[in-house]
Amino acid sequence: MKFTKDHLWVRLEGEVATAGITDFAQQSLSDIVYVEVETVGDTVAKDAIFGSVEAIKTVSDLFMPMSGEIVSFNESLNQHPEVVNTDPYGEGWMVKIKISAPQEWDELLSEEDYNALIDA
Repeated sequence: MKFTKDHLWVRLEGEVATAGITDFAQQSLSDIVYVEVETVGDTVAKDAIFGSVEAIKTVSDLFMPMSGEIVSFNESLNQHPEVVNTDPYGEGWMVKIKISAPQEWDELLSEEDYNALIDA
């Protein structure tokens, strides 16, 4: 698993990356009430906005961790967005991406580098 400076995690399996927000991000947002991703089927560039997360007090944009086509959205979040709070690295995943630039994997942060970023 790797991370972005925008608090997303990414797990790569072949050409498909699964992504969601980190535990740090869900704690910072507090109670998540809605996850919106309207880019399924679209090819989105790294760092472009692909959706948003709405918490009780704020809405945060979601930035693409790697370039590629968003092939699926975790539909269970429509009824149960709170799963992002309770299991951000498991059932709270948000999108699956068919990556188009595998070299971008090397640009993502390791767990150690991400932890250093959030502890700074």
